[in-house]
Amino acid sequence: QLVESGGGLVQAADSLRLACAASGRTFSLYTVGWFRQAPGKERSFVAAINRSGNTDYADSVKGRFTTFRDNAKNTVYLQMNSLKPEDTAVYSCAARFGQVTGTGISTERTYDYWGQGTQVTVSS
Repeated sequence: QLVESGGGLVQAADSLRLACAASGRTFSLYTVGWFRQAPGKERSFVAAINRSGNTDYADSVKGRFTTFRDNAKNTVYLQMNSLKPEDTAVYSCAARFGQVTGTGISTERTYDYWGQGTQVTVSS
């Protein structure tokens, strides 16, 4: 089971840190992705981190968002800085056991486990 937390309402240029916690799994063995869905839009890739710690980011968030692990807490984080109103969406984490590389890391169907999502709202 994956549980996201950390969403909320912030102003433009603020920061938020989302957490994705796993229960019953050794999260360090998984590739974890972050996706978001804005109202009226398709869900889209945001960021991912694989077992080796390699990361990938959507162009729209590069330089502003960072994903990283805390294996001791069995948690993956998404640090979001310089937030913009267009970042407003429901953010979900997803996981797949093992190492994922290449274009698969940004593809929804790669992932087997999904969290319930957390709302992030950025006001202008």
